[in-house]
Amino acid sequence: MTASAEVQAARDKLKARFENVRTGGKGTARRTKAVKHQSHAADDKQLQAQLKRLGANAIPGIEEVNMFREDGTVIHFSAPKVQASVASNTFAISGRGDSKRLEELLPGILSQLGPDNLMNLKRIAEGLGAGAEKPAAGADDIPEVGENFEDVSKS
Repeated sequence: MTASAEVQAARDKLKARFENVRTGGKGTARRTKAVKHQSHAADDKQLQAQLKRLGANAIPGIEEVNMFREDGTVIHFSAPKVQASVASNTFAISGRGDSKRLEELLPGILSQLGPDNLMNLKRIAEGLGAGAEKPAAGADDIPEVGENFEDVSKS
């Protein structure tokens, strides 16, 4: 039973592929991939040390932080930890940030909108205006009332 040329070529290709992962000679176990679990605690310590070196102080009482992106989305931080160094013009915001659309935050975010976001606000208003016109087309479904309600209430 000889193997066909295709099968033999596939076997040779597989054999060549796994020869590089042996730690010893023929018959030894293959090298296992060492998985390194990285802790982010060291990164956080280094970041805090750099902020301390810059003289950054924590700013208490900030309820939310919104960062406006050019594509009309907002990075929203709810109850973040904010540190600032006025001398070096550095602000550090840490916490869980959610990427949301501008429409989702609209009633409370109007005071924070600047001239850069005016086009996004116009686009949202046009979308709402177009949505308001659709029910107006359905207003024809309401039947006309033949009597005057004021005359009926007087008698």
